[in-house]
Amino acid sequence: MIVVLIGYMASGKSSLGKVLARRLNYNFIDLDDFIETKEHMAVKTIFDVRGEIYFRKVESQYLQEIIHDVNHTVLSLGGGTPCYGSNMSTILSSENVKSIYLKASIPSLISRLKNEKEKRPLISHIKTNHELTEFIGKHLFERSPYYDQAQFKIITDNKSREEIVDEMVNLLI
Repeated sequence: MIVVLIGYMASGKSSLGKVLARRLNYNFIDLDDFIETKEHMAVKTIFDVRGEIYFRKVESQYLQEIIHDVNHTVLSLGGGTPCYGSNMSTILSSENVKSIYLKASIPSLISRLKNEKEKRPLISHIKTNHELTEFIGKHLFERSPYYDQAQFKIITDNKSREEIVDEMVNLLI
């Protein structure tokens, strides 16, 4: 089985994914890290040098590669991955894949993102918390129809890491 974690940036996909992988005795793959290794450059550099269209193309290619070539893995996707190309269809049509949407509220996302904007290409240009709130709200409105297709949804607000991982394990059993 491959457990695919879906959600907006800073929803906890990578940090929770690592804990879940340890708990299940699975491998852990962060799709962005996988892309950086394969492309020999940071995601931010790929966006800057080759553009978002190129990034989305290789993102789809590597997602398919992982889903078809690995097993016993927790896979953390980038926030936009489910929304481009046929990525969500690939996830949903794969028999060995279980998908979980980690849903965080806008205030939770803002508190996590406001101090790490430089590391996030899509929000690095945003100056104020008001602009960040508007950007996240608009993005979530656009992306929610894709995220909501996940097999399972966990609301992460006001829960500890252990509570969320316990919830994921219980859904997967």
